[in-house]
Amino acid sequence: MRKGYVIVPIVCLALVAPIAINSKTHSANEKVASKIQDGKVLARVVNQDGELSSLVLTDKVILSDSEWKAKLTRKQFEILRESGTERAFTGAHLKNKEMGLYLCQGCNLPLFSSDNKFKSGTGWPSFYEPVGPSNILERRNLSQGMVRTEILCPRCESHLGHVFPDGPKPAGLRYCLNSASLNFVGKEDLSTMSEVKDESEVSEIVIAGGCFWCVEGVLEQVDGVLKVESGYTGGDAATANYKAVCSGRTGHAEAVRVTFDRKKVSLRRLLEIHFATHDPTTLNRQGADQGPQYRSAIFYANEEQKTIAQNVIAKLDAEEKFSKPIVTTLEHLDEFYEAEPNHQDYVSRNPNDPYVRAVAQPKVNKVRALLVDAIKDGTASASSE
Repeated sequence: MRKGYVIVPIVCLALVAPIAINSKTHSANEKVASKIQDGKVLARVVNQDGELSSLVLTDKVILSDSEWKAKLTRKQFEILRESGTERAFTGAHLKNKEMGLYLCQGCNLPLFSSDNKFKSGTGWPSFYEPVGPSNILERRNLSQGMVRTEILCPRCESHLGHVFPDGPKPAGLRYCLNSASLNFVGKEDLSTMSEVKDESEVSEIVIAGGCFWCVEGVLEQVDGVLKVESGYTGGDAATANYKAVCSGRTGHAEAVRVTFDRKKVSLRRLLEIHFATHDPTTLNRQGADQGPQYRSAIFYANEEQKTIAQNVIAKLDAEEKFSKPIVTTLEHLDEFYEAEPNHQDYVSRNPNDPYVRAVAQPKVNKVRALLVDAIKDGTASASSE
């Protein structure tokens, strides 16, 4: 519970409707995969220079079993499509030391870099992190009489292996892969794997407005928003953790990084929704949450974002939308540090949390009401920037 809140259950039950963003408990990566729109998934691909792109929308790969059997060898089909496991120390990529990328055998989505490969002694190719969190889908697996975390390709949902909490520091993770699930492409040949995409369709903005649980809960339901991550910005890496930031002495703000499709929702529209669902007139405070870590702020990455934010604020002030002047700060984005896993997707994973019910749910419900007029045929209107 956030400091300063005394919850009266009867009042909350009477005034707040049950939240229904997503009733399933899942990992942050599963949340990313669930943000598929029109048969697409958000991920990094190989660009024309043979390098990893920024996040783009890429088409899902959906084939029938007969089509997969025609595409894959028998061994590959058993592993990728039937969740099989190759015998230890038999994989073709186990001892590979070449520089390059390991792609999904099913659809050639980049998964892991040779830079992150390490010798684990387990008998399977091992990596301590993927090329990006959006390029891996995690799923709880109860087979073999144990609880494990299965990893799959988010684009074609092919089985890759499992991830275990016994890898090297700092992440402490070991992504254990089947060689048959991987297609290795050397660094010099990566340009031949280019997927030409319009990266300009996808943008990111970092914003703050009090508790990041609330801001995330509001914005993740907006059509056109592909991904929302809670985190910290405005301070340094050494103190970018929940306990330190809550002291109010680190310079950080609790913030969210929003990845969105500009064809569906503009930055201007996102900011309008943000201003309508928090109080931008209270300095370093949202309700009972007090301190600079709860400030209202927009962290711009370029002059275009700064100008759009300035125009939105000027318009709201000129129209006297609030009884007091807006005090939202515009700050240049230096670094965004992702918050701890338990703070990601907090509202939908904790619908009965007293703070969520008293503070976050009303904000979520408010944006739903505001979006009624903005949604047309299931698509949010994107006002021009």
